[in-house]
Parts: sequence; structure tokens; C-alpha cells
Amino acid sequence: MTHTGRIRKFVAAVTFGSITSISALATANAADEIVFAISAEHGSLQANTAAEFTRLANERLGDKATVKLFDSAQLGKDKELMQRLKLGTVQITLPSSTMPTIADKFALFDLPFLVKDRDQLAKIEESVFWPTVAPQAEEAGYKILALWENGFRQITNNARPINVPADLDGIKLRTPQSEWRVAMFSNYGANPTPMAFSEVFVGLQTGVIDGQENPLTNIEAAKLNEVQKYLTLSGHIYSPSYPTMSVTVYNDLDPEVRDILVNTAREVALWSRDAGAKADKALLDELTAGGMEVNTADRAAFVEASKPIYDKFASEIDGGKALVDAALATAD
Repeated sequence: MTHTGRIRKFVAAVTFGSITSISALATANAADEIVFAISAEHGSLQANTAAEFTRLANERLGDKATVKLFDSAQLGKDKELMQRLKLGTVQITLPSSTMPTIADKFALFDLPFLVKDRDQLAKIEESVFWPTVAPQAEEAGYKILALWENGFRQITNNARPINVPADLDGIKLRTPQSEWRVAMFSNYGANPTPMAFSEVFVGLQTGVIDGQENPLTNIEAAKLNEVQKYLTLSGHIYSPSYPTMSVTVYNDLDPEVRDILVNTAREVALWSRDAGAKADKALLDELTAGGMEVNTADRAAFVEASKPIYDKFASEIDGGKALVDAALATAD
């Protein structure tokens, strides 16, 4: 069975949100089904955005195709899902901080305090991301459909409030599998520990790690507040997420189906930013009411300590300085 003029899909004994077996997923084909598999937890902004995309896309696809969503790493973690795109056993996934391992220019969004707010993010998307960053993923065999929100990342831990970088000294802090995030927190004095997000709750619960950094929606969805005492509003990174397909599958889609997927993904990007902005305040109130001790980090101190990361990006990424300059030029 070829991809030409249709979608390869591998879901047989599957219902929305439940899977009878991975082997069934890998061996059954249906021309009208599109697997959308993500690692984000159910209830997180990423998962909610994926659900909104799935709902709207299915309304518009009619009987042309059906998108089926599987969240909470049901079909694998980010690295595995990117591999499944190439194999054709998953048609869409939603990487975030892992993208620099695929295309190094995506590390632009690992630069601390680059994005001030969502208005600036929209300018970076238009003038920097689509012309310069996204094409590098396509060279690696991946097609980015849109730029969705993961969110502004905050720090939680069980040791102490984090006011300045020195407060991170010695703290075992979970990071994504990102050399840039590891470099950043090493520079701040922490002991960064790359770990899959699905393992973070148990790691915090058992003391393998002391803290982590994530948007509030991820913190709440994964119930990390149950195993963390301190919440520091640092806003050190704005993390996008990227609905992604393999170039091969994308090119072989029926053009009408392809247009519906892309247009819906771009429309839902605006939905995700609006939902993220609303969630920030509501979740902060909820987490505070739940007993977390909240403080706001000294932004100036962290910005000063972040300069070596910008120098590293400029020296190691081809065209890195020009990329940073273009992104910074979007700030008011």
C-alpha cells in the first residue's frame, strides 16, 4: 500500500484515548485515518490544543479522513514519536524542546529571555521562524505545520525559593533532552538532569531530582504541585510546540486534506496562545491556593547570567548571530 493520493494509517484495535496493543497499531492499515500522537499529558495546554485541532480538522475533513489523537505518551515519548513519523506508523506528532536535536536553529527558542511576550512571539514567528528556522526541519525530513504554544517556563523545586542564579547552586533540576537547556542551567549553577517528562513526577517524589522547569499548564496537568514546594516565576524560556509530519507523508497527502490540516493547525496556533494567556493567571491562583510558595525571580540577574548562552549560540549555530539579532529586533 503506497502513500500516493491517500494517508497511511496504522490503527486497528484502537479507540480514542485507548490502545489495545502497539502491535495492532503497527500492522493495521486504513486509508482514511491519521494518527496524531503526542507525549504531553492529558489536560496540558499542548494536549488541549491538539484536541482542538483534532476536533476542527475532523469537522472540516468530513469523510475524506479522520484524525485520531493519542496523548500522554501512549504511543511513545518525543524521540520515539519522531522516529515513528519517518516509519509512517504515526502521521503527526508535537515535539517541543527536542527539536534542536533535529535542526539546530530551533535552539533559538532555548535562548533565555529572548521572548518577552506573545505579541513579540508572533513577530518572531513571521519574520524569523518561517523564513529561516522551519526550512531547516524540512531539510531533515520533517514538515512543520504550525507554531503552537507550550508556554513560558517556570522553575519548581523542593529546596528553596529561586531569586537569583546562585540560588540554583547544586539543585538537581530536570531538563528536557536539550543540550542548550543543560548548558543554561549549568551556567546558573544547577545540576541539570535530562529526563523524559513522563518520568518527572516519580523522580521528584523519590528525590532523584529536586526540581524541574515547565509552563504552568504542564506543572498542573502532571500534578507536580503535589511533589514540589516552591514555584519561582522566572519566565526564562518561551517554549513553542510544533505539529509536525514527515515530508514524505505530507507530500503524498491528497492536496485538499493537506490544506485542511495546515490551515487548521495555523488557526489553532492563535487559539493556543489565547488559552495559554488565560491559563497563566488561573493556574497561578490555583497552585498558590494549593499550598505552593510562589516568588518572582530577579529577571535582571538571570539576564546577566545568560550572556554566555547567547555567545555559545552565536559561535556554534551557522548564522546564529544574525538569527538572534533578527529575533531581538522584534522587541518593542
